[in-house]
Amino acid sequence: MNYHSTRGQVPPVSFSTAVEHGLAPDGGLYLPEQLPDLSGYLRDWESLTYPELCEAFFAHFATDLDATELHHIVSRSYHKFDDPAIAPIRELGPGRYVLELFHGPTLAFKDFALQLLGNFYEAQIARTGRPISVLGATSGDTGAAAIHGLLGKKGVKTFILYPDGRIAPLQERQMTCTGADNVFPLAIKGSFDDAQTAMKTVFEDRAFAAEVGLSAVNSINLARILAQCVYYLYAFFRLPAAEREHVTFVVPTGNFGNVLAGWLVQQMGVPLKAFRVATNQNDILHRLFQTGTYALENVAPSLAPSMDIQVASNFERFLYYLVGSDPAKVREIMHTFKSTGRYEFENFDRQSFGSSRTDDAEIASLIEAVHARYDYVVDPHTACGFQEDGAGDGPEIILATAHPAKFPDTIVEAIGEEPTHPSLEVLKDRPIVKHYVDPTPAAIKAFMLEHA
Repeated sequence: MNYHSTRGQVPPVSFSTAVEHGLAPDGGLYLPEQLPDLSGYLRDWESLTYPELCEAFFAHFATDLDATELHHIVSRSYHKFDDPAIAPIRELGPGRYVLELFHGPTLAFKDFALQLLGNFYEAQIARTGRPISVLGATSGDTGAAAIHGLLGKKGVKTFILYPDGRIAPLQERQMTCTGADNVFPLAIKGSFDDAQTAMKTVFEDRAFAAEVGLSAVNSINLARILAQCVYYLYAFFRLPAAEREHVTFVVPTGNFGNVLAGWLVQQMGVPLKAFRVATNQNDILHRLFQTGTYALENVAPSLAPSMDIQVASNFERFLYYLVGSDPAKVREIMHTFKSTGRYEFENFDRQSFGSSRTDDAEIASLIEAVHARYDYVVDPHTACGFQEDGAGDGPEIILATAHPAKFPDTIVEAIGEEPTHPSLEVLKDRPIVKHYVDPTPAAIKAFMLEHA
């Protein structure tokens, strides 16, 4: 299978090349030339373990890798998870489930993709002999998960941009207290969107990209999205058979990647009924699905910092399908949005999506209400998924995107109890090592050239 850019101005590439580039040379995002129909595989896949299901799924996409290499990559990707189910489902009450995606090494859903991506990179370097420089931007969890997915990988140097003072202290410590000499946390003044914009501009300099072996770990990398598809399939199979085709997945998301993965699974013939995009007060996606207008506003720091985003980069992939796979139309819309900060869709098709918005006061109230009702503690991002009361049309699965121990101050304020986790406790006495850079492409490239 080959992969093309959403903007249609570069030739199709293989899976491995799409993973290596991350962002397409024309500034677009890679997508498969055709989505496979998985409906005929569901009965055979129902009883697979998580790694087995991941391998079976990726066999449809990583077609330039032989089966032995793919098996080796996947089999090494999920042994650092602290629950044998990898992605366990908890039933809180009739028709209301939580899909726990925080059992990986950095206690966030990003581990599902970035443990796997790290092994794809390691195999790539072994194949080509070329070292790589990984560049990413994070609003909280991506950076830590990327760093821990790449620790110990020969030939890799990792550079992660993040908004200084705008992520949770323990999220920062997961990035800055590794002690690794090939990891460079880059603190910027500004928002995540500033970091992401600068990062994308760096990727557009193809000469620089070739010079340092540039590759991406953000969800602009298609391997990230495909890896996240797997836990929707796994959750589907773990539900009672009578509920599977009636469930709504409730997805806390800021960059649209987490919910896009589920929607893609639906497009591949798996009968997932619907999705609800759960945003915090930075609600560009909620406003889009309610009004059909995609419009920038200022980022307001919140209790759910990983969703403090106004430019949802993965929306471009959904947009490609929304406009009938027309790359010229995608280019037109993205140009208008970049120039004006808004785009108004005529007759916007919400497809299978609903949405909700939760501000900081409501986050604290929801954490308290979930704890009182279910004796269950959720982190601030997951709390946004409980905005509606769960008494809608059919069962729902809320994706629990991070362990509550990563946000102790918010949890203590809400319920008077401090959640802990051993992997976080050991970080509290370690020295923080970070580097300050201006959020400009020139400054970022200069730092990388000095250290790559």
